[in-house]
Amino acid sequence: MFDRQEGARRLSARSGILAPGRNCWRVERATRVAFLIDAEAYFAAFADAVERARRSVLIVGWDFNGGTQLWHGGRGSELPAQLASFLRSVLERRRSLHVNVLDWDFPMLYAMERELLPAYRFAWQMPRRFHFRLDPCCPIGAAHHQKIVVVDDRVAFVGGMDIAAGRWDTPEHRADDPRRRDARGTPFPPVHDVQMLVEGPVAAAIGDLVRERWRCATGRRLPRPVRARSEPWPPGIVPDVVDVGVAISRTEPAYQGRQEAREVEALWLDAIDAAQRWVYVENQYLTAAAVGEALIRRLDERDGPEVVIVGPGRCSGWLEETTMGVLRARLLRRIREHDRHGRFHYYHPTVPGLGDARLNVHAKLMIVDDALVRIGSANLNNRSMGLDTECDLAIEDEGDGRVAGAARGLLVRLLAEHLGVAPERVDAELARTGSPAATVEKLRGGERTLLPIEDDVAPWLDSLVPAAAVLDPERPIPAAELQEMVAPLEPVLPRRWPLLVAAALVLAIAATWAWTPLREWFDPGELVGWLTPLARSPYAVPIVVALFVVGGLVLVPVTLLIVATTAAFGAPLGALYALLGSLVSAATGYGLGALLGRERVRSLFGHRLAKIGNRLSRHGVLVMTVVRVLPLAPFAVVNLAAGAAQIRVRDFLVGTALGMLPGVIGAAVFSEQLLRTVRRPGPGNVLLLALVVVVLIVCGRWLERRVMGTPQDERARRSARHRSSWLGRLRTSVRIPGTPAPSPRR
Repeated sequence: MFDRQEGARRLSARSGILAPGRNCWRVERATRVAFLIDAEAYFAAFADAVERARRSVLIVGWDFNGGTQLWHGGRGSELPAQLASFLRSVLERRRSLHVNVLDWDFPMLYAMERELLPAYRFAWQMPRRFHFRLDPCCPIGAAHHQKIVVVDDRVAFVGGMDIAAGRWDTPEHRADDPRRRDARGTPFPPVHDVQMLVEGPVAAAIGDLVRERWRCATGRRLPRPVRARSEPWPPGIVPDVVDVGVAISRTEPAYQGRQEAREVEALWLDAIDAAQRWVYVENQYLTAAAVGEALIRRLDERDGPEVVIVGPGRCSGWLEETTMGVLRARLLRRIREHDRHGRFHYYHPTVPGLGDARLNVHAKLMIVDDALVRIGSANLNNRSMGLDTECDLAIEDEGDGRVAGAARGLLVRLLAEHLGVAPERVDAELARTGSPAATVEKLRGGERTLLPIEDDVAPWLDSLVPAAAVLDPERPIPAAELQEMVAPLEPVLPRRWPLLVAAALVLAIAATWAWTPLREWFDPGELVGWLTPLARSPYAVPIVVALFVVGGLVLVPVTLLIVATTAAFGAPLGALYALLGSLVSAATGYGLGALLGRERVRSLFGHRLAKIGNRLSRHGVLVMTVVRVLPLAPFAVVNLAAGAAQIRVRDFLVGTALGMLPGVIGAAVFSEQLLRTVRRPGPGNVLLLALVVVVLIVCGRWLERRVMGTPQDERARRSARHRSSWLGRLRTSVRIPGTPAPSPRR
């Protein structure tokens, strides 16, 4: 590590930080560069640029929502402000224009916060020159996270903002701003973000990056647009710097023959190692292990740089707070243990009137020594270093002071916004102290200010949350390895007398279902009718939980219980009850398996249980998540086997929660639409119910193929296992008369 640090410093002294082929893909010239702070500025600039487009608009993102409001009065345009209507109007006015949108093919986990079936909606509502596609070109567990817009290959926007719901805000971040609402009229918290606008050859290079991504996702190539006499640079945007080299850094995981790119991570490390005076960062997360180690190395130095990081006070939602929030607290503790010289400062912005809400810092920005500015989509988490796709842009000083002036101006604007003071005061204090940290400490303390972030987290919660390598992986797990991890859960026939015991147990349960009221009690209609009156009962939760526990013990399909619960209590509350009941039922089965012990359960399920224990002990959370999402084994059997295998309770519960959540959400959507159809059996409701069923089936089959592969893949795996056996090796080394010779490998 010391050699890397010294090498980066020598590089900085000789030719700068940016190095194509190592920490960036390409460096191309920009005729103009501007920094857009917060979505009010970005969305207005986007609309101005698209309105001036002649040939091509390329949009790729983690999210895209046609109901997004681009502006709220005062723009003076005749075009509608809603994104889908705006694009439709632009296409109708400009017959030579094509708009291509590539949106991440998100999993069901995000269904509640995304636009429903966007591909079909846009296919019905938009002109033929609007092309919307979903991007599935990601390894299992990865996301397409780039946020890019390219207009006519002349200008490009890159940063942390998707054109989606929950993004629009002004630099004031007023707690009660009535304009900050999504398409359904629901208010969302204030959000801070940053985007970079570039013009010139660098925009064409970014267009090449987007077109390659389109080819990966769709299998089709987009041609470069014919050069048009367009000037898409927004007329109201004054550039911060002109005629400068812009580096394009990527994160791309190895997938389907594509090589891995970790330029984003390399640029983070090189920029930190090259810093002389200070590093200023704004980011949504702080869990990246490699970046944390780089900061620790510099903080250990007696004359190292100071580090100022601005992030959100709390993560978004309880799931992130109990996962990424805990991982952040752990890394913060490690960093502060090494901050012997008091140079590390971590703040979160606040505005008056928020109460228990938060100001979401969604920016992904870095400024180093007034010499380098970096803006993009990459978070400071492990995923952004090697698992998700990312794109960052960076400019550095070329010796004439122009970038240094732009970097200082950007820092002043950001601190003035967060501290609620005039930029002139920030500039004067920064000139006096030469230190962003000293400037913040001098000026903070008003109603709108920056507050230190602590690293405290409840010990019981810290003990439950797995390591960062599980919740925040930095590389994809190959599908073949994932298949090998879950393959031991395939059914195996027990031998000798355990077969009789297992058969007797199955017959006993079957007889109970046939000759007792159990079958009637667990009829779907009876369940819904019995549970519905409990909606307002104070005993609803314990009764539902008890139902799940008993149902799990007598092998009632957990899907039936989930659908009945969500149908009886409604989608939001029923989903919460179903998830809680599933977790308690799973824990009960786990405890029973642990009580019976490995040998007794092994006698029922075969000797392969030992292999299950080995896999779970190494990849407990991941395997539990997969077996909950995919029907690889019955719910109750998995609980029993996991307890007998003595995997960690934490891994079992976290994996069960993560794996059950998509199914619970899907069941809630299905049951709600089913009840709506039963009550009002019109053609529209029937069609929508059929569509929900089809979507759930397609999603399940898609996920199964992603993890388990096609039948041809399974036959190939069996053939490979046979070749690796002693008989297979014998057959390939000894030619048996009458058998064909083995074919050569290709």
